Amino acid sequence: MRIIFIGPPGAGKGTQAERIVAKYKLAHLSTGDMLRAARDAKTEVGLKAEKYMSGGQLVPDEILVDMIAERLKQEDCQTGYLLDGFPRTIAQAEALDSMLDAKQTPVDVVLELQVPEEELFKRLAGRGRADDKPEVIRERLVAYTNQTSPLLEYYNKKGKLKSIGGLGSIEDIFAEVVQVLDTFA
Repeated sequence: MRIIFIGPPGAGKGTQAERIVAKYKLAHLSTGDMLRAARDAKTEVGLKAEKYMSGGQLVPDEILVDMIAERLKQEDCQTGYLLDGFPRTIAQAEALDSMLDAKQTPVDVVLELQVPEEELFKRLAGRGRADDKPEVIRERLVAYTNQTSPLLEYYNKKGKLKSIGGLGSIEDIFAEVVQVLDTFA
C-alpha cells in the first residue's frame, strides 16, 4: 500500500502515522527525517540538500524528488510506504506521480487529516514550543492552507483523496483511518 499522508500542524498526524506504519507494516517516509539522514550519511543528495538547509532555505523540488526516488529503491519500501510531508506543492505531486507512473507503482490513497483551525490553534498553543507563539501559529496555518488546498484539489480530481476527521480520541480517529485503509490493503 502506497499512502500520502496530509494534515496541518497540530492535527495529530505523527501519532496516526506511527499507528498506520505499525499496523500495515509500511516504511514511514518523513521528508524531514530523510533530509537529515541523507545529510548525515553524506550522500550526494544529502550534500546538495545541506547547502540549502544550512542557509534556512527550502530544498528545491528536484533534490527532494531525487531523495524520494533513492529512498523508494530500498528494501523496506517494496511492500509499501507512507509519505509524510511530501508532496507539499502541485509541482512536487506531478514529479512524484511521473516517477511512480514510470515504475507502474502509483499512490493508492491520499489520506487527509482534517481538524478545524480553532482546534489546531488550541493544540499548538498548548504545546509550549518556542515556535508556537500565536502569530507564528497563525502564519504556519495560513501557509499550510495556501500550500495544501491546491494539492487536495489535485488529488481529489484523480479520485485518490480520502478525508478523515481529526477530532475525537486517538483510538476513534485511528478506527476511521483503518476503515479507509482496509479498502486498499
